[in-house]
Amino acid sequence: MPGYGSLLTRRSVLLASAGSVLYSFQLVAAETPVITVHKDPDCGCCAGWVQHLEENGFVTKVIETATINRVKARLGVPNDVAACHTAEAEGYLIEGHVPAAAVRRLLTEKPSAQGLAVPGMPVGSPGMGGDAPEVYEVILFGPGMRQPFMRFKGEQPV
Repeated sequence: MPGYGSLLTRRSVLLASAGSVLYSFQLVAAETPVITVHKDPDCGCCAGWVQHLEENGFVTKVIETATINRVKARLGVPNDVAACHTAEAEGYLIEGHVPAAAVRRLLTEKPSAQGLAVPGMPVGSPGMGGDAPEVYEVILFGPGMRQPFMRFKGEQPV
């Protein structure tokens, strides 16, 4: 039968291509860290921050709790950097409205620190919204250490 072999060849190429795409997707998914976010169930800005992370390629797991301060105490979030939600990723804490670009840099560079924080709720930071975004700093923190990590205006590094 003429052409029969070429049909099998096309089909096998198609199946091999589909398998390759699936395998690549599995590798990317395996390499993307899950960010576990602890937040109050009634907090809209926290939900906005989770959406910001997801829109920037992060996988999130949200744990809603009405006792967020107990979570912060259990995880060891210092009071001077505490904000409205607390997240965990690859052994780091991420406190408050930290932009995805700063989280990505933290997880790539892996500095010796406890985590990142954006104290307070700066206007224009991810999840906060607002017409006139503020300039704010993302703080790298650890035991006895606080230092600027990145500066942002809204979601954009400056």
